[in-house]
Amino acid sequence: MYTTQLLPVMISKKILSNVESKPYFQKGDFVLYHGDSLNVLAQLPENSIDMIFADPPYNLSNGGFSVHAGKMVSVNKGDWDKSKGFKDDYDFHYRWLEACKRILKPNGTLWVSGTYHSIYQCGHALQALGYHILNDISWFKPNASPNLSCRFFTASHETIIWARKDKKGKHTFNYEWMKNKEWPSDFFKNPNKQMRSVWHIPDVEDVWTVGTPKREEKTFGKHPTQKPLELLRRIVLASTNRGNIVLDPFTGSSTTGIASIMNGRKFVGIDTTKDFLELSKKRLLEL
Repeated sequence: MYTTQLLPVMISKKILSNVESKPYFQKGDFVLYHGDSLNVLAQLPENSIDMIFADPPYNLSNGGFSVHAGKMVSVNKGDWDKSKGFKDDYDFHYRWLEACKRILKPNGTLWVSGTYHSIYQCGHALQALGYHILNDISWFKPNASPNLSCRFFTASHETIIWARKDKKGKHTFNYEWMKNKEWPSDFFKNPNKQMRSVWHIPDVEDVWTVGTPKREEKTFGKHPTQKPLELLRRIVLASTNRGNIVLDPFTGSSTTGIASIMNGRKFVGIDTTKDFLELSKKRLLEL
């Protein structure tokens, strides 16, 4: 199902040579940096990255509560997820999206995931920066947490925006893979029909469970907003080719990197939290 052999050729030294700090971790084509993503992105060469996936802070750590496994739990994830107010939150999204645009190749694309708390700010910033939006994906979550106030609809999806750096560019889209490959667990995908922009990506163990990583993906711990490997696998296979360089500026537990390496791509991940980078290392070394 997956290609797990690490490629023997390392990411070009030219791409990483201007980064002042040494990688926090590197094995083959899997490279992690510890630090502020804006600082690291500013040191990477212009037009050097094929695809970026970003899952930026949703700014939801506001002292509220949600439900997990039938229990009331705090929504607080850490200081990195606290809102600083509309203007500062928007400026943050604008700055990191601007930095990403500089390093994307002319035909490169960017995926950004979020809930309604953040995704519309990201969408506005994308358009203000001149990206060309290709799709907005609705990632369906049938096991969504109930709404405790009973005054709103239960939020049961995340939105993922897919955008191209340049409107006139020719981005990679592996159409035949998306259309003709078997995706048996996605009941929205009809065999040999075009893949739609609504995705159901479940845990293989339970076709009705989606939105959380499988048990084996949490062997070494779990990032609070960790995405299922199958979600990133689909994104990587859809929009990159073997040997391409994928970057994640908020890498967390590096699901993007694991999906990239398992499918013959190269990866650069950045995060401010060493604990998450340690988790990423353990996941990579298990392959």
